[in-house]
Amino acid sequence: MNFPPDGYVTPHMQQSTPNPPTSAAATHRLIRDIPIHAGYDVVVAGGGPAGAAAAISAARLGAKVLLIEGTGCLGGMGTSGLVTAIGPMANGKQGLVGGVMLELMEEMYTCGFIGPKETPDGWRKNYLHWTKFQPEGYKLVLDEKAKAASVEVRFFTRLIDAEFDAGQRRVKGVIIQNIEGYHYITAKTFIDCTGDAVLADLCGCDCWVSGRDTPHIMPASLSIYCTGIDWPRVDAYRKQHGTEQDTEIVRKGIADGMFIQPDPFLVGLTQVSATVGYLNAGHLFNLNALRCEDLSRNVMLGRRIAQDYLAFYRKYIPGCENMEMVATAALLGIRDSRRVKGEYQIKLADYLARREFPDQIGVFNRFCDVHPYNSSEEEYQRMRQRHGKTERLQPGEYFGIPYGTTVPKGWANLWVAGRCISCDVSVHGSIRSQPACALTGQAAGTAAVQSMRTGQPGNELDTEALVKTLRDANAFLPQGSTTKQMTRAA
Repeated sequence: MNFPPDGYVTPHMQQSTPNPPTSAAATHRLIRDIPIHAGYDVVVAGGGPAGAAAAISAARLGAKVLLIEGTGCLGGMGTSGLVTAIGPMANGKQGLVGGVMLELMEEMYTCGFIGPKETPDGWRKNYLHWTKFQPEGYKLVLDEKAKAASVEVRFFTRLIDAEFDAGQRRVKGVIIQNIEGYHYITAKTFIDCTGDAVLADLCGCDCWVSGRDTPHIMPASLSIYCTGIDWPRVDAYRKQHGTEQDTEIVRKGIADGMFIQPDPFLVGLTQVSATVGYLNAGHLFNLNALRCEDLSRNVMLGRRIAQDYLAFYRKYIPGCENMEMVATAALLGIRDSRRVKGEYQIKLADYLARREFPDQIGVFNRFCDVHPYNSSEEEYQRMRQRHGKTERLQPGEYFGIPYGTTVPKGWANLWVAGRCISCDVSVHGSIRSQPACALTGQAAGTAAVQSMRTGQPGNELDTEALVKTLRDANAFLPQGSTTKQMTRAA
């Protein structure tokens, strides 16, 4: 799939080693003539749940969309990351996440790609329910939806630089790299769904960086896919002992020297099909996801920790004696890296107040899932306290996500979606999940098309019109009144 030879550009890309081995001032200037490819309405960087929803939504509205994805499939953590359970989409009384994400779930269910014990109530109604699914089926459904919408997808392609007008706060084009070399892509609008706010950072947008602007970095994990599990015996064991037994049994494993990294927190083994399960277990503490050295070292550590968990389950959990590891994930499960400073930052006070906004683009219920920052007992208890009492909404409740969280402050044709939207650490623990990423992606894709067609900059968009378009696309937006102006930070 070659790009048409639209022209050439000479970008002046000043490249520097992120962690230079000798001097922090060491740089190398690289000047190349590379092809220009124009004619796109929307460029979406990143094909996870946010990027897929953004691209599909924009293309369905008639935009010419280019979706850039570094791996060979869409879905992000749900596919390449093997986190094969979609988080809560309802609040115990009603579904909260509609639009593209709901459509994907219904399609996977129709095709037989949802877990064997799941029913539609899981994603349509139930409180704090994680819906298990098969990742290969999810890949296929995403492929078909993208093709049906005429999204132009470029797999195995990375965004490496951007050209922008700092004064006008407009992105002019991006530089991508794949097997065919470098390409310069121009478009009318751009959406950053990279998770790490890569495009926003390249354009100089203000961001919060975990570990720099916050005292801690939430740990990452490397998911494990396993087979050979006797699920009836596992279920009988869990029914007899309850979930609290997970903590006690992992402490026994620690005392018996089963782990190179003792960690009392255990995300349980989750059934995906008749004999297969996934385990999002083990923490990779103090991982700076913006440093390649950290990513490289920790993915190796994650694979070593995975073997410890395999041995632990074989020894201690009835029904897992013959458990085999099929694979560790191709992507690290990064929970925390960089968040954009947007026109509005949603904070814990908004969450606890169950606040709604006239310009909200989605509502959500998931608790603020901020994982422990180290493996101490004190951190484990702190996390349990937050999850159980202080940062959990009740059945029937929700909080709103305003449009301004997707707009880097002052920017005209750039949006962010997914886990890099504008929020504080606690709310980030809620909205970093796959359904919330998809609903912010759908909103960003819809906003980009509206901006392109009306000439309204993203930071001055008519949010009343945006809400109407999202509702027409089956987004659940229950606010009683709407306004043309977005909610901005005080």
